Amino acid sequence: MDLHGAFHVYDTTLRDGAQQEGLNLSVADKLSIAKQLDGLGVGYIEGGWPGSNPKDTEFFRRARAELDLEHARLAAFGATRRAGVRAADDPLVAALRDSGAGVVTLVAKSHDRHVELALRTTLEENLAMVRDTVTHLREEGQTVFLDAEHFFDGYRANRDYALEVLRTAAEAGAEVVALCDTNGGMLPDWVSDVVSDVIETTGARVGIHAHNDSGCAVANSLAAVAAGATHVQGCINGYGERTGNADLVTVVANLELKLGRHVLPAGLLREATRIAHAVAEVTNVPPASRQPYVGTSAFAHKAGLHASAIKVDPDLYQHMDPTGVGNDMRLLVSDMAGRASIELKGRELGYDLSDGSPDMRELVTRVTDRVKAMEQRGYTFEAADASFELLLAEEVEGARPSYFDVESWRVITETRTDGEAISEATVKLRSEQVRYVVTGEGNGPVNALDAALREAIGQAFPEVAKFELIDYKVRILDQGHGTDAITRVLIETSDGESSWVTVGVGANVIEASWGALVDGLTFGLRRHHR
Repeated sequence: MDLHGAFHVYDTTLRDGAQQEGLNLSVADKLSIAKQLDGLGVGYIEGGWPGSNPKDTEFFRRARAELDLEHARLAAFGATRRAGVRAADDPLVAALRDSGAGVVTLVAKSHDRHVELALRTTLEENLAMVRDTVTHLREEGQTVFLDAEHFFDGYRANRDYALEVLRTAAEAGAEVVALCDTNGGMLPDWVSDVVSDVIETTGARVGIHAHNDSGCAVANSLAAVAAGATHVQGCINGYGERTGNADLVTVVANLELKLGRHVLPAGLLREATRIAHAVAEVTNVPPASRQPYVGTSAFAHKAGLHASAIKVDPDLYQHMDPTGVGNDMRLLVSDMAGRASIELKGRELGYDLSDGSPDMRELVTRVTDRVKAMEQRGYTFEAADASFELLLAEEVEGARPSYFDVESWRVITETRTDGEAISEATVKLRSEQVRYVVTGEGNGPVNALDAALREAIGQAFPEVAKFELIDYKVRILDQGHGTDAITRVLIETSDGESSWVTVGVGANVIEASWGALVDGLTFGLRRHHR
């Protein structure tokens, strides 16, 4: 591989990203994420720090047998040797050498005060540590990158020494010297000036590793590339400690789609949305809906004025075609919706509402007015596409889709002598001309209702057994009324292949939940039977 010829896209999700608060990755998680990142086409995947903890050591051991990477090379992260110890004798350097990774990324101090206060050694010894470790690993046949920690702060404090660290690493054989904005406080113009100076002064191949504490990680990464950096580091979904690292997908998408730099294998950027969401499932960190390019709201349009323009030409209110990153345009139905929003949303759901006939115009007006009236009462359809589809089907087809008729439901909660509180719900309904009376128990009234309703309907439609409630959100709408406030509930249901969101509104959380539960099961049955 021509390391100097190709632009480097270097992912550090498995190491730096894993330092995010609340994020805890198992070895199996890391192997799964690595396969996803390889599918995006990144050039390097930093797997962790072998020798520093058992999990990362185990990851590299298993990666040799279980990871068959098509596009990426695996990189092991570690530090330069300790002061006063030969690199060949340092056990942590040995762990890097023995990791099986063809690439090693060494972190080194480039800020003079960090050398003296954190490493407790001299500036001269720190340079020797860099030189000795890079030379040793290069002699062992490994490619070496250097992460110059706190570089930008060190450059400001002592430019000559910070540059000398980079020059030492490059002369010893480091292929890349990555400038780390470890504290995340830089701004784009500052980064550009420093990168230009580094390249002109040292002649080294420069990379950028940006944190987002100033909200500029992506912008700083792009500024570095504009100034001559040819190696960019980041994390998928912007994971990382504090406010995160540069979001690698956003950086890459900007390079490819805005600047015409082909930094991934052809066509793989179209996998970005799928992969970003797949990684979010593994990390159990909900995807950020407003994430650039790959968020579910990245190409969502709510205002009626936007919808009218999009109906003529989608590019009028979008900065790019969302299919370029594997995303979709979405029309949000809300009290801001106009006729164009309803028509476009109908088309998205499979209904052609745009034939211009008087009957169709009347139907669209009726749906628009109904949506606005219901949102006045507390409903929201922009996050509950399934409930809106049921409403639209009712208007278009003349009747609401129904697979069961509810006679009544009730729920009680009792506290037993052992202090345990148990809820019990009874649901009476008819389906397929058969009457069902079912009682269910749960650890709360909504759970009990869900269990009873699911069991009753499941006797007529066994496929309901596959439906699972995967998310549940409650919002109190008029808090000034205290316990008498109107409540809105959003429920997400999955059949194992896809998911859908329904909404319910009521005078209390149980009533609102019941409406959302009924819609959720009705929509699921409609999808399966359709």
